[in-house]
Amino acid sequence: MAAEKEDTKKEADAKATKAEKDDVKPEPKDDDKKPSEPLGSKKPPEDDVIKKSIDGVGIPLDIGATVKCRWRDGQMYPIRVIERRAGPGGKEAQEEYEYYVHYEQFNRRLDTWVTIADMDLSTAEQDEDGKKKRKAEHEHDEEHAEFDPNALREHEEVTKVRNILKVELGRHEMDTWYFSPFPPEYTTCKKLFFCEFTLNFFKRKEQLQRHLRKTEMYHPPGDEIYRSESRGKTAAFFEIDGKKEKIFCQNLCYLAKLFLDHKTLYYDVDLFLFYVLCEVDERGYHIVGYFSKEKCSEEGYNLACILTLPAYQRKGYGKMLISFSYELSKKEGKVGTPERPLSDLGLVSYRGYWTRELLAILKDESRAVMSIKDLSELTMIKTEDIISTLQHLNLLAYQKGAYVICAAPELIEKHLKAAGSAGVEVDPTKLIWTPYNAEKEYANFRG
Repeated sequence: MAAEKEDTKKEADAKATKAEKDDVKPEPKDDDKKPSEPLGSKKPPEDDVIKKSIDGVGIPLDIGATVKCRWRDGQMYPIRVIERRAGPGGKEAQEEYEYYVHYEQFNRRLDTWVTIADMDLSTAEQDEDGKKKRKAEHEHDEEHAEFDPNALREHEEVTKVRNILKVELGRHEMDTWYFSPFPPEYTTCKKLFFCEFTLNFFKRKEQLQRHLRKTEMYHPPGDEIYRSESRGKTAAFFEIDGKKEKIFCQNLCYLAKLFLDHKTLYYDVDLFLFYVLCEVDERGYHIVGYFSKEKCSEEGYNLACILTLPAYQRKGYGKMLISFSYELSKKEGKVGTPERPLSDLGLVSYRGYWTRELLAILKDESRAVMSIKDLSELTMIKTEDIISTLQHLNLLAYQKGAYVICAAPELIEKHLKAAGSAGVEVDPTKLIWTPYNAEKEYANFRG
């Protein structure tokens, strides 16, 4: 009898909590940690596709076909078909096929789904040798020149179709740019809802709302190491140990990959520290962006990955993240450099920072003659980065086996103006931080 009562109680408890089970995202299992297959990545067997001719063009279009397609501005631009899928009418309704396309003149983040209604079929060319054509494209791809061609092709094949189209984070809804390998159960979702404090993500808004009613954390985990006011906003940095806050850091990587093309998703986040930048108001701490760095980098990297979320771009926060990474290097007393390869936009951002820091010192007439080594010790910028920056600015000459800095005052002013503002400036006096101590961590691990 007692056993029957116990079973009845368990059944009642299960029913009472059924609605809440959807609230918490389960910790990823080993199987979930494998990158999921992008939607539509499997091509339909060619013998299953029923072709139909429209204006002399076989429909549906083949993968790799090129044609002109209407863009948001109403103009027609050349595109390449990356993937296709049958519409509501199935494979026999050839006109309803949808095509995931790449606009040849635009970045991959603008790839999208279109239909033949947006295309000028008179310009269509079926691709008989797509692999050869794409190989030729990669050979002239300046943006990814530093990447191994084979690795680049493999990467683009796996990530060619965006799986999540939108994310909601706090007050912001953002269109995603790239594929991110979320656990398989989330790959059919067009939109995900993130908690901006814990970074738990959900399939439905109702799940997020129930989670928010229960959460008592209104800031990222970890330690707040910086806070200052600038331009009427309060900014704060949190240092988060990937080993101590694994789920938060993995979710941050999932989110970041939606906006970074060639980021490697680290499931083993134990080896990294994450520095999360937030805007602070009466509602809490709102994630603006972040950068990560290895706890112990043999190459001297002071930054592994950096992202400013689209909702906060063009506000000076990206420059702040770069500047903050070098303030940590100064505190450590170690020369630093970002992890390679840099994207084209990353190189522009870093070169702007290096230009402002170096020329501000060279402009100071009170300083004695500066060598490249002196500049490196003052700024903690690696000597190779200093040389490449000054060469780019035509301020460095190589004479009698040594580099000579040739910096006329008017030329310095010209380059400083071209480099733009420093963005949201970092106040080093507001940084309260102790560098990571690997020996101490190892001692704690051994007990």
